[in-house]
Amino acid sequence: MSARLLLPLGFAFSILIWAYIVKPESKQPIPPPQVDAPLAAAAGKETAVFAGGCFWGTQAVFQRVKGVIATTTGYAGGSASTATYDQVVTETTGHAESVEVIYDPSRISYGQLLRIFFSVAHDPTQLNRQGPDVGTSYRSAIFYANEEQKRVATAYISQLDAAKVFTKPIVTEVTPLKGFYRAEDYHQDYALKNPANPYIQICDLPKISALKQQFPELFVDYKGKQEAAH
Repeated sequence: MSARLLLPLGFAFSILIWAYIVKPESKQPIPPPQVDAPLAAAAGKETAVFAGGCFWGTQAVFQRVKGVIATTTGYAGGSASTATYDQVVTETTGHAESVEVIYDPSRISYGQLLRIFFSVAHDPTQLNRQGPDVGTSYRSAIFYANEEQKRVATAYISQLDAAKVFTKPIVTEVTPLKGFYRAEDYHQDYALKNPANPYIQICDLPKISALKQQFPELFVDYKGKQEAAH
């Protein structure tokens, strides 16, 4: 992702080519999960961790979802000793760029978060890449925190594949969360703070628009971490 920060001419051109040639498979949200955790009876906090390509865009989506309390960009899948940006971009650490989502289970279910993840946050059929970003650190992954999350995630993937919702099989990994490591400060709220960045405009702002269009009842206009919980 260092190339994204510098955005050299060649990389910018590749983003433009990808944006205008590769089209989303659907303008409609995918079906809801048939297996889901019920909404909690009382307010609380639970954690979900998703990897879906560049964590700038994944965070930009989930921080605008009603019921989400906080989001953090970071790394999951590798060890604490290699959880730095400079090491992760070498594609040798096992880490994936990920987002930790703290949510209120009385307001939004884990299955609803998964529906958003698969509908607008990324393309779950791309193996070890996401759009113009290539490498295992951009893989699609669900890092489950407990057996219930594993059950809901695996059932949903089976449901979507059986229904052939996507033209290709889902390649999303479902793997236990062994650790989540916060990314450097400049990666936090990056899309919010850098709306004029060409990468953000081409790759990430369309995801926010898709969230608003496909899930208007869940969309909130995020202004920054100083806001109260949605």
